[in-house]
Amino acid sequence: MFPRKKFYRARAHCNPLSDARFSVKYDWRNHYPSTGGSSRILSDLQVEFVDVGCGFGGLLVNIAPVFPEHFAIGLEIRDKVSQYVKERCKALRKRHKGVYEKISCIRTNSMKFFPNYFRKGQLSKLFFLFPDPHFKTANHRRRVIQRTLLAEYAYALRIGGLLYTITDVEGLSSWMSDKISAHPCFQQLSSEEIKTDPVVPYLSTGTEEGTKVKRNQGNTYLKVFRRVPGPT
Repeated sequence: MFPRKKFYRARAHCNPLSDARFSVKYDWRNHYPSTGGSSRILSDLQVEFVDVGCGFGGLLVNIAPVFPEHFAIGLEIRDKVSQYVKERCKALRKRHKGVYEKISCIRTNSMKFFPNYFRKGQLSKLFFLFPDPHFKTANHRRRVIQRTLLAEYAYALRIGGLLYTITDVEGLSSWMSDKISAHPCFQQLSSEEIKTDPVVPYLSTGTEEGTKVKRNQGNTYLKVFRRVPGPT
C-alpha cells in the first residue's frame, strides 16, 4: 500500500541553521535491501547520485528505472517528509520487483553533515532542485548553495561529475550560478551540453515542485556545472 501524503504533511520551510540533532549513524541494510543484508557503510555501496533536499522523492523515483545500476540517496531535513519517501520506496519495491531497490532517503541536515556520508570523489551527480529561496536578505545564509559549502560538494563530487541546480526563482538562480561559477572547482556547461544529458528531462517534470511550476505555467532556470580539477 502506497503512503498518502496527507498523513506526512510538514511545513514548507525549515531552518537549516537550527540546533536540531541528527544522527549520522545508520543501518544501511534498511535503506538498500538489494545488498543482501550487508552491514557495509554507505560509501562502500558506492552511492553516486545524491538529491539534496529531495522533498517527496519525485526525482529518485523517476530516475531509478533509467539508471538501474546506480545507487541514489535523497537527503531531506523534514522528518515527516523523509519518512514518506522511505515508505514510498518500500511500496514501490513490493510492486515493481528489482526496479526501486537502489533508491532511499535519509533525514539529515546537509548543510551541516554532508561530508559525513560521502568520501572524496565518490559522487557523479549532485542535485539541488527547487531549493528553498529564503527570500529575506537576512536569511540568505540559510541557502543551500554557499561559498563555504561548495568546497564540501567539490570534495565529494568526482572530476567530471555534474552539479545540477534548477529553480523557478530567477534571483535565486543568479545567486547560485554566481557562487558556483566563482569556485575554481566548477565550470558551467553550455546549453548544447545540457541537452545531451539524459537526466535533464526529469529535473523539471520529474519532481513535485517542477510539476507544480509547470501546472502554473511558470518559468524554470536550469544550470549545470562540471567538477573540474582545482588549482594545484
